[in-house]
Amino acid sequence: MEVRRITINIAGRVYPLNVPAAEEETLRKVGKQIENMIKDFEQNFDVRDKQDALAMCALKLGTNAEVVSMNYEKNINSTNERLSKINQSLNEIGK
Repeated sequence: MEVRRITINIAGRVYPLNVPAAEEETLRKVGKQIENMIKDFEQNFDVRDKQDALAMCALKLGTNAEVVSMNYEKNINSTNERLSKINQSLNEIGK
């Protein structure tokens, strides 16, 4: 597995990272997303402190991740219920 050394700039600080080559594009994309979120918070919510902006980014990203997780779980449960009904129907047909 190839590892690359990259730098990500977030909130005016540079973070050197050693990452698998396959993850480089994702990390760069997320870094840009965080930078854009910081700018958005600074412009739209009168946030002047980078730490406050980063905390708001963490809350937003955490909330988004939780919503995705909850939706995933709902979809899994719904799919399991449908598969159970299909299985019951197939068992009735097979009798």
